[in-house]
This record gives sequence, structure tokens and C-alpha cells, in this order.
Amino acid sequence: MNQIIIFRTIADMRKQVGIWKSKNLSVGLVPTMGGLHEGHIALVEFAKKKCDRVITTIFVNPTQFGADEDLAIYPRSEESDCQVIAGAGGAAVFIPSILEMYPEGFLTTVCVSGLTDKLCGASRPGHFDGVTQVVTKLLNQANADVAFFGEKDWQQLTIIRRLAVDLNIPTSIKGVPTVRDVFGLALSSRNGYLDFKQIEKARLLSSVLSKAAYDIASGSDASFECAKVVKTLLGYGFDRIDYIECRNAHSLELIERADIAECRIFAAVYLGNIRLIDNYSIL
Repeated sequence: MNQIIIFRTIADMRKQVGIWKSKNLSVGLVPTMGGLHEGHIALVEFAKKKCDRVITTIFVNPTQFGADEDLAIYPRSEESDCQVIAGAGGAAVFIPSILEMYPEGFLTTVCVSGLTDKLCGASRPGHFDGVTQVVTKLLNQANADVAFFGEKDWQQLTIIRRLAVDLNIPTSIKGVPTVRDVFGLALSSRNGYLDFKQIEKARLLSSVLSKAAYDIASGSDASFECAKVVKTLLGYGFDRIDYIECRNAHSLELIERADIAECRIFAAVYLGNIRLIDNYSIL
């Protein structure tokens, strides 16, 4: 198994990145909150194909959790996560403390206006301000050539691409296709909260969404298909629908027909108190 370096401080990570770059080695960055699954493994493996050295970060960022969300119980498995990263070919893991990331007196926030107030941002106020804050810090801290993010969190990926451009951060932002189980369920750390019956229901989400994406691409009205998805999922026993919406893939503006722009269908749904998200491209 590949031997990995574990960084606990920003200074140690920057020193090693400097050594790699002095040898003309390219550096990739895979930010995570830990609780790694096959989707994260795919990110590291994809990054390894593109870069000479890959740093994976593990930091459960408190500023992106709401008051009633699952910060306290979010999966934390540092030792096994490091083993997974080593097996995937990662060169290093950055595992900072909260104080390392947010030292006493820290006051700065990062807000990407216009992209963070819809979809997940509408139902999780402040969430994306926490995401943009920590990702901006990680990009600056690591000085990687490329950072890799999963397309399951498409809104997050879009926001991060925008902030990197707007703030002149030289790191290239690369999306990696969503990893799904054999039944189509998008892999997520929060899937581990689901019991067997909930997993069976959760797997229906991808088939319903992909069918709606096909119908919209074939000319059906987007709002009609989204409403149909809501009715279908509730009929299957999903407890609550946060949103089912068809939006421009880049501006995230609502659209009615797929022939006017590249678009995707987005979903956030609940099984019990577990919130699941997914999206499909409309081709």
C-alpha cells in the first residue's frame, strides 16, 4: 500500500507542496469532510491520473452546518479514511484542527452572490457561505494545480468554479462524474444513516430523475415533469420533497424547456430526517 504523509498544519503542507513543485511535480487537491466512500475513492483515483501528487483534505467544517443539522454525528473515521486514501494512490492527507483553520479572531467570510440563494442555498441558509469560506482557504493553503469536486453536488461545484475565477485563484477546478451504486443511487456519506428499507426507497430517486431528464430533453415541459417527479416520489414513500427543479447548468436559473440552454434536473428529498441530493444532465 502507498505510504502517505499526514499534515496537521498549513505550514507543513505548504512546505511539502513547495518541494514537489520544485521538482516540477503537479499537485492535485481533493477536499472532503471524511467518512470516505467509493465516490471519494473515485475522486482520488481520478486526481491521481491527472496529477503527480494528490492531497486529500479531511475537515468537518462547522461553518457550513446549520443549527439543527448533523455536525455532531457526521461520520468521522480518520484512521480508516487515511487507509482508503493510501489505497487509492493519494500522496498526502491534510487533517487540520478547527483552531488551525479558524484561529482566534477569525472574521472573514466569502459569499458568491446569485448562486447561493437557490436550490440547497434556499433551504439551508448560510450553508454555502461556510462552503465558500473553507474552500477558498483550502485552495489558498494547498496551492494545488487542480482541485477535484464531485458532480453530485453540482451547485457547490458551480459556486466554487465562480469563486476561483472571481478571486483569481490559479487552481483549476475540475468536476468528476457522480459515482452511483449498481441501482443508480448517488453515493453519499449520509447514505450510512439509512436503514435497509430507506435504502431501497432512496434507489428509486435516480430512476425517477433520469426518466424526467429524458422526457424534458425530448421536449416535455420542465415544470410539468418536475411536478410529476414530486408526486411519484411521495407516492413511493419519500417523506418530504425539498425541491425538484430544472435549471441552467451554469447560471442555475430556472428554465422551462431544455432547448434553450444546457440544463440539469436537481433534487433534494427526505427519507425520515435524512436529506438526499442528486442531479442529472438533460441532453
